[in-house]
Amino acid sequence: MKGFSVISDSPERTREIGCLLGGLLQKGALVALIGELGAGKTCFVKGLADGLGISDNEYVRSPSFVIINEYRGRTPLYHIDLYRVNNEEELGELNLEDYIYGNGVTVIEWADKGILSSLEGFIKVCFSYLDEYRRKLDFSGDGLRKDILTRLKALVSEV
Repeated sequence: MKGFSVISDSPERTREIGCLLGGLLQKGALVALIGELGAGKTCFVKGLADGLGISDNEYVRSPSFVIINEYRGRTPLYHIDLYRVNNEEELGELNLEDYIYGNGVTVIEWADKGILSSLEGFIKVCFSYLDEYRRKLDFSGDGLRKDILTRLKALVSEV
């Protein structure tokens, strides 16, 4: 499977799709998110957290100012936001290898800011605006990630 696209007609649907993916992910998974401000990336991560069994008491929010938030569920979620990273030097100072492919699921917002070329074995989700409420989510991946995407596509079409 090369990938697939889904149209979300609301923030709730975007979160639901994230939850479906979160339910399929295991320790060591990496999800790279790409899209403009307000396209639904953080909403999607909230759904991922739901799917990973992270308590509603843990308020999932964009770590734009702190760069990395950690949440505890059936497996840890490392939520990284590279929006405020300006160059490769700053990126190198973050020691992201401590999180990526580690003991939890890692999701990186703004993953196109210089890090994608050094990663492998990840699921990529590109968010694009269709109108005020609707977003297009393009999913792609390689290796074992194709199996996860095949299962996700089936789940998304059932709901």
